[in-house]
This record gives sequence, C-alpha cells and structure tokens, in this order.
Amino acid sequence: MDGWNNAGLGARRNEDIALDLLKFVAATAGVGKPASPSTGFTGTAAPKPEEHVTQLLELYSRCLKAVEGKTPETGVTG
Repeated sequence: MDGWNNAGLGARRNEDIALDLLKFVAATAGVGKPASPSTGFTGTAAPKPEEHVTQLLELYSRCLKAVEGKTPETGVTG
C-alpha cells in the first residue's frame, strides 16, 4: 500500500514545481495579464481570454518539461 502512495508523489512534485515555475515566469514576463490602457499608439489589440489560457497552458507544458529534464523540441531526457 505504501508503494501506491509514494508512486504518485514524484509526479505530483514535478507538477507542483512546474506550477510554481509557471507562476514566476508569468508574473515576471506579464503573461496572461490584460494590457493596461495607455494613451497614444498601441502595438496590438488586447488578446482575448482564450489566447491568455492558451499561452498559460503552453507555458505550463514547457515548465513541466523543463522540470522533468526533457528538451522542449523532442521530449527526450537530456
């Protein structure tokens, strides 16, 4: 029974670390935040909520691969 309880801890730990990494990167880079209104010229229109979700999911996937030690292009451990 202990084997089953410990088996999920490693995977969950990687997911937790990846989630913490996602939070850090998203807060630092401003991913998922709506653009603040400003006067003058603007580069692009504000992204839709669906685009924010897609960006965050892609970032989480990249963070999880980084935590697991896999390269993003191939998924091979390195």
